[in-house]
Amino acid sequence: MVTAAEESADTGPAAAGMTADGTAEAPAAVPGAGMVADSGGAAGPQSRTADIVPGPGGVMTDEVGVVTGDLTLRTEYADGKVTLRVQYKDADEWYAVTGGSVALADPAGLDAVHGVAVGLLHRPEG
Repeated sequence: MVTAAEESADTGPAAAGMTADGTAEAPAAVPGAGMVADSGGAAGPQSRTADIVPGPGGVMTDEVGVVTGDLTLRTEYADGKVTLRVQYKDADEWYAVTGGSVALADPAGLDAVHGVAVGLLHRPEG
């Protein structure tokens, strides 16, 4: 049962985007729609880094095999793909982590992927 107060209250559009004659309503303004966080609206190359200390088995790389000790992990996003790389802390050379590349459709997921990679590889207690 609808009261008179409810009947006269403006509850917003009830047409779900269409009017009675079938023409579309004017689009609603939605602030920030279509924007990508932290990339200035672009989905170009991005990266995150963290210092890590892997467990006793180290980190397997494509170029030089296992690396151990104090490392820097870089999670890179470019062209719809995430790639993990490591370097000895403060060194110049970066090495691709074996099996550390995967497609990522939305660059907004980069922080989550980086967090998971750090969580898996950073094992200072062994």
